[in-house]
Amino acid sequence: MDLPHVWLWTMLLAFVLTWMIFHFNNQRKKKSMLKLAEAATEEIREGVADIIIVGAGDGRRVHVIERDMREPERIMGEVMQPGGRFMLSKLGLQDCLEGIDAQKLTGLAVYKDGKEGVLPFPVENNTFPYEPSARSFHNGRLVQRLRQRASSLPNVHVEEGTVKSLIEEKGVIKGVIYKNTTACQETTAFAPLTVVCDGCYSNLRRSLVDSTEEVHTYMVGYITRNSQLYDPKSLHLILSRPMVCIMYQTSSDEVRCIAEIPADSVPSMANGEMSTFLKESMAPQIPIQLREIFIKGINDGASMKVVPTKSMSATLSEKKGVIVLGDAFNMRHPIIASGMMVVLSDVLILRHLLKPLENLANVTQVSQVIKNFNDIRKPMSATVNTLGDAFSQVLVASKDEAKEAMRQGCYDYLCSGGFRTSGLMALLGGMNPRPLSLVLHIFGITFTSIGHLLSPFPTPLRIWHSLRLFVSTMKMLGHHIKVEGARQMLYPESTPMYHRRYMAATALQLNDDKSVLFIAAATSGRGNKITL
Repeated sequence: MDLPHVWLWTMLLAFVLTWMIFHFNNQRKKKSMLKLAEAATEEIREGVADIIIVGAGDGRRVHVIERDMREPERIMGEVMQPGGRFMLSKLGLQDCLEGIDAQKLTGLAVYKDGKEGVLPFPVENNTFPYEPSARSFHNGRLVQRLRQRASSLPNVHVEEGTVKSLIEEKGVIKGVIYKNTTACQETTAFAPLTVVCDGCYSNLRRSLVDSTEEVHTYMVGYITRNSQLYDPKSLHLILSRPMVCIMYQTSSDEVRCIAEIPADSVPSMANGEMSTFLKESMAPQIPIQLREIFIKGINDGASMKVVPTKSMSATLSEKKGVIVLGDAFNMRHPIIASGMMVVLSDVLILRHLLKPLENLANVTQVSQVIKNFNDIRKPMSATVNTLGDAFSQVLVASKDEAKEAMRQGCYDYLCSGGFRTSGLMALLGGMNPRPLSLVLHIFGITFTSIGHLLSPFPTPLRIWHSLRLFVSTMKMLGHHIKVEGARQMLYPESTPMYHRRYMAATALQLNDDKSVLFIAAATSGRGNKITL
């Protein structure tokens, strides 16, 4: 046989062998997926679980898969606004804030250029039927209390493990593949509904939605021990340069100190640059009554953590049989400390919408519930998302005259008293979540800032800066109107219904422990999942 024929037969044989191997592997994968689907159907039929929660029920059988059951150490999720406490009480879980040395916060203290403004949460607020105060605490202690409540329920199976992937069949999520920490072996869990709430570093989000997270800045935080602020009932916000510093009590004798840093100039902690930066650049800008505590933590060698500040708009997954919650679903700048409040609101809404459903395997009904949920959550989520973005942009120091005027105008507006202060603090505290009200306040800040720019009399340059400032405001609002929806922001039909059903004292009370799993998962941010 000549060389060309040998080459031809060799190529043909190689092609046949390649096709056979590919066909065999493909058939094996199909059989494997078919077995998984059959197992899922059988497990659901036999009632192994109604819900799987990744990241942390209602009389339903629940399987919780937590990546790490140890108490987390975080510098986020340490403040619960008044609105969040109200949501927690409506879920019957207000006692989870007890016994963790949580500190009462009655408002905000703001500092700028040697001046101080005290902004209390409005006490006389006819629309908010709960004590108008926030709580600060160690996030891990709250998470552990919620986990304990979840583990105590007879219909709940809590397991430590790492979820590897979701099991999907024809666009429907059937369950998860995970590795049990104790047994160190990979296994599967199935349920009609999977709740993914594995935090801002979610591994599963990418397989469900196309949302892109945006990193704005970084925050470095540490705890100063054996200390108490001169005003321990306020969250202290210092408008320092280049970015803000924040201080508050996390327990009766511990103070959290945070400094925000531009993303492109984060000092190294390994060679001591971070400590030097904090002591030499930031400490001199801290008010004298707070400075000693700020420096003490650095000198004591307090453990420092650096975390990115992220934002990500909420996007519903097109896949069925799955719900995404918490930071895996929606993030905003943490400067307003409202992330837990939003997820508690989400849990309250979902709990109410899912309760009437007898069969969670009806993917059409569950999908409709999720769509309704996304509309109903807008009064709270759109308000908080927009406010967090606005504050994160406005409070950054700048050499730009227009931006600096906006920063000064924001401080003056916040500290002016009357309806301006009480209105903004009610929005910040989740006591009166109304997107349209926030839009009006943002315009109020803008026009206050323009007044600064045009004083003592307008000039062509000052008019030009004023126009740039106004355009900047419109761009920021335009972005959120596009993301959140013009109807939800400017013509919020869902706002009155949200207030009647979820913000009123006579609204539906869900004090039966059934939602503790969603909350424990969504607040832990440990890469978990729950199957229902």
